[in-house]
Amino acid sequence: MSTIITGLMIPFIGTAAGAGCVFFLKKELKATVQRALAGFAAGVMVAASIWSLIVPAIEQSEDKGRLAFLPAFIGFWCGIFFLLLLDHVIPHIHRSIERADQTEGPKSRLTRTAMLVLAVTLHNIPEGMAVGVVYAGFSGGSSGITAGAALALAIGIAIQNFPEGAIISMPLYAEGKNKPKSFILGVLSGAVEPVFGGLTVILAAFIVPAMPYLLSFAAGAMLYVVVEELIPEMSEGEHSDIGVIAFSVGFSLMMVLDVALG
Repeated sequence: MSTIITGLMIPFIGTAAGAGCVFFLKKELKATVQRALAGFAAGVMVAASIWSLIVPAIEQSEDKGRLAFLPAFIGFWCGIFFLLLLDHVIPHIHRSIERADQTEGPKSRLTRTAMLVLAVTLHNIPEGMAVGVVYAGFSGGSSGITAGAALALAIGIAIQNFPEGAIISMPLYAEGKNKPKSFILGVLSGAVEPVFGGLTVILAAFIVPAMPYLLSFAAGAMLYVVVEELIPEMSEGEHSDIGVIAFSVGFSLMMVLDVALG
């Protein structure tokens, strides 16, 4: 149990550490830095979705023969539609930010920051679920999921959560909030991860046969976030090659972690 709790908290610690940058950095993050951080996060999430979620989901369904892909396929699309539903229930992040940018004054900047906080918090939900379902699979003895693989996913998400914490706290400080309050709001944006991770562990314990579906569900949700939020952000403006390089670094780092620790 302590191993699971520790694993669930690792990504949250990454967010808190990133939010702590507000105490050491004086200025808002440059646009090029934000593009690089978004690209890095996208790379980590894509690699984690493949090696830590989809591949184990298929391996656990090998008894189905040529239809071994089916649970992963179904779960993946359920994850996509789940995030698509959330995207319609909650105002679209990019459109809200664009509307805020078209309005001059401090209120528009505050709206943009609020939308950014909402976006990061929203996409932290599938990340928490991903860590939770992998640890649930490990605790249930599912094939293809080792303690090292679960730890690799938790560390990988923690690494990409570090810049997310900074992306939240730094703009808040730049808009006039004091450093402690900016730090707390940055930390809270990641609090949904251990919460949803814990809920996933609890629910998965009762539906072990559904593990392949849950793993691929988390993968679909994470990849939706990558395509919908992170890739557009890393490609904004000129010199988008910075985002591509950062994506490649994040992807290869997560791949190495998964293979080395798994």
